[in-house]
Amino acid sequence: MSKFDSSATDSSSICPTKRSLSHYPSPSSSSKRAGAAAASIDPQMKKAKSQAVACSVDDNRNAQQQVSPHNQFSDTPVDTPMIEDDNDSAMEASPSPVAFGRVVGSSGGGVIANLSRKKATPPQPAKKFVIKLIKDKPTLPINFEENTWATLKSAISSIFLKQPTPCDSEVLYQAVGNLCQHGMGGNLYQKIQKECEFYISSALQLLVGQSGDLVVFLSYVEKCWQDFCDQMLMIRGIALLLDRKYVKQTQDVKSLWDMGLQLFRKHLSVASEVENKTVYCILKMIESERLGETVDRTLLSHLLKMFTALGIYAVSFEKPFLDRTSEFYAAEGVKYMQQADVADYLKHVEVRLQDEHDRCLVYLDASTKKPLVATAERQLLERHIYAILDKGSMMLMDGKRVEDLLRMYTLFSRVNAVEPLRQSLSQYIRKTGQSIVLDEEKDKDMVSCLLELKGNIDRIWEESFGKNEAFGNTIKDSFEYLINIRQNRPAELIAKFVDERLRAGNKGTSEEELEGTLDKVLVLFRFIQGKDVFEAFYKKDLAKRLLLGKSAYIDAEKSMITKLKTECGSHFTNKLEGMFKDIELSKEINESFKQSSHARTKLPSGIEMSVHVLTMGYWPTYPPMDVRLPHELNVYQDIFKEFYLSKYHGRRLMWQNSLGHCMLKADFPIGKKELAVSLFQTVVLMLFNDADTLSYEDIKESSGIEDKELRRTLQSLACGKIDTRVLQKTPQGRDVEDNDSFAINQKFSPKFYRIKINAIQMKETVEENTSTTERVFQDRQYQVDAAIVRIMKTRKVLSHTLLITELFQQLKFPIKPADLKKRIESLIDREYLERDKSNPQIYNYLA
Repeated sequence: MSKFDSSATDSSSICPTKRSLSHYPSPSSSSKRAGAAAASIDPQMKKAKSQAVACSVDDNRNAQQQVSPHNQFSDTPVDTPMIEDDNDSAMEASPSPVAFGRVVGSSGGGVIANLSRKKATPPQPAKKFVIKLIKDKPTLPINFEENTWATLKSAISSIFLKQPTPCDSEVLYQAVGNLCQHGMGGNLYQKIQKECEFYISSALQLLVGQSGDLVVFLSYVEKCWQDFCDQMLMIRGIALLLDRKYVKQTQDVKSLWDMGLQLFRKHLSVASEVENKTVYCILKMIESERLGETVDRTLLSHLLKMFTALGIYAVSFEKPFLDRTSEFYAAEGVKYMQQADVADYLKHVEVRLQDEHDRCLVYLDASTKKPLVATAERQLLERHIYAILDKGSMMLMDGKRVEDLLRMYTLFSRVNAVEPLRQSLSQYIRKTGQSIVLDEEKDKDMVSCLLELKGNIDRIWEESFGKNEAFGNTIKDSFEYLINIRQNRPAELIAKFVDERLRAGNKGTSEEELEGTLDKVLVLFRFIQGKDVFEAFYKKDLAKRLLLGKSAYIDAEKSMITKLKTECGSHFTNKLEGMFKDIELSKEINESFKQSSHARTKLPSGIEMSVHVLTMGYWPTYPPMDVRLPHELNVYQDIFKEFYLSKYHGRRLMWQNSLGHCMLKADFPIGKKELAVSLFQTVVLMLFNDADTLSYEDIKESSGIEDKELRRTLQSLACGKIDTRVLQKTPQGRDVEDNDSFAINQKFSPKFYRIKINAIQMKETVEENTSTTERVFQDRQYQVDAAIVRIMKTRKVLSHTLLITELFQQLKFPIKPADLKKRIESLIDREYLERDKSNPQIYNYLA
């Protein structure tokens, strides 16, 4: 707070502060006249505002008076006030941009103003204040604008000429401010623009006809641009108040920086040689970099940022750049497709796309990234999609080249060309699979080859194609086509493959490995349309495994049944589950039989027999085969039959001799052996207890075995592997003839004590295969008949075409239209249907 001396002069100073304003009256010793208050403003306070002060006078001289300030702001100079006393004598006040109003105080009291809460001064004689405005206004110096511009022009010229400026920056800054304050900003802007245009034009003209070397010329252009930026920044710093006070308040006027860019762009287009040569040189440098040369990326970055700042990047550079890029990669794509294999070409494309991406990050504008990459993808990929697939997709899949296929899938995804790749995958699966399925010579290995193919395709799908759902559906459709392209045979072979894996004797296979194999086979099983064929053969093989004790793991057997039940429902596995129940129940019956009185009192000694009691509806149908059993076995069968029928009334037992097997003890010259043989083999061998040599006719008459089955039995005993030839055939040969004779092989000397010779039982005969297939077709006929009747019962009247269509939709196995027509004719003959009398192509249902 300022303090004022009240005794030195008749006039008191008023100094404004942030918060308070204090007034002190000045007494005079010579006369009691009013004192005039003059306002003086510190000349260093550039932005002080005009203020008006009103004071009130109180007659009570001892009272402290408050000053109520009232501020009135103005940016323009006003008349300078004069202070007059009663005698019209005047004292001139100091000039100031602050204007005070006319303040008149009454003669009755003194004035005291003390906002800083100082102690009040003694009361003074009453004074009368009168303030009047002077008539003369302040004026600018002569040639003020011209002189100021001369100073600024000299400074601007020095900046462009890279010389020291003649004046201090603060002086130049204040000079611009003075011009703007007095309404001369427009003229100043135009003069600065004209001066800048002269030097910018001169600088660009110097580039015309410069060095032909690319890098040198571009260095000159970069230097010119950098100088321009530095110079415009300096000018903008000096004329900052021009941007603030004139440009912002005036429409359609650019800032000094934008004005400079406009001038640079204008004269660069005028000097078209410089612009075109700059673009050409940049394009050549980029092409050199693509060819493997090292270029100055910083130089390119600066020049392209210049194009961006000038707003000509898209028109002057980007368009020709994309055109040159398209031409470059079009030629390179054709060249590399002819010279390189698909894997190398895809690697090259991947590198090229990454290079273009990096180029955008380093020196190209971000807006160029999308069209640039799209141009490269179009020329390197889109134009060669089918050529790439035709040339290398099959090879890559055959070679299981997961990484290369992943690269192909990734690149094709970028150009929305996944669909051709999916079609190529389908063609590969079908072509490769057909060579496996249609070749009858490869039937033995068909399922193994299909599983290997499926495993390879699944790995490619997971690791290369990212488990794409469309690709997964394509794989399913292709394998379904393969499995059913050869009617019924693949289903039969899959069932036999499972039989081989579940059969005892698979050494080195753990339960875990077996489970994994079954899971893989189940995938192929899902593709089978005629699952009834699989069921028939699987049931036949399962029966042999269970009855002959050839199952490797019972748990694995039950696990397979559970898997099939999950896939097809309980109706599919009812009979299979019933077979397991019969085996369990048979064990209980045998235990009960051994503990019964029948067994203890009537069984012949030296023989142990186990009987499987089977429910005919669960098991495959076996043709009955007669055989003359040894007396001991006949007695055993009769005793068991008597026991069983006494326990289960109303049932009938039918002996299936073809499924019986025995453990036969034999004495050979080398010692005792145990032979695992079939029941038919047992009957034949026991004949040699009473004779050393027997002819074929003798054996046939004594055993009562059917001719074809007897020949198979003798062939297994006399024509098999050397260590299983229990009998010796005369004459020797692979086939059994009517005039052959047989005797015990005295040279029979196997290494092991127990020898298995009943493998013949596990082998499927042609008759068995034919019978199984015929049963499947017979069952299908019943299903077709039921479907036809069900449809016609619902529709009552239906045309032949619609009936065939609905049958194809309902039947779950493949069937030919001709076979359906036969079943329709059969139903017409049996009076389930009739042809319409007016139209033979329409059928009517007969209730």
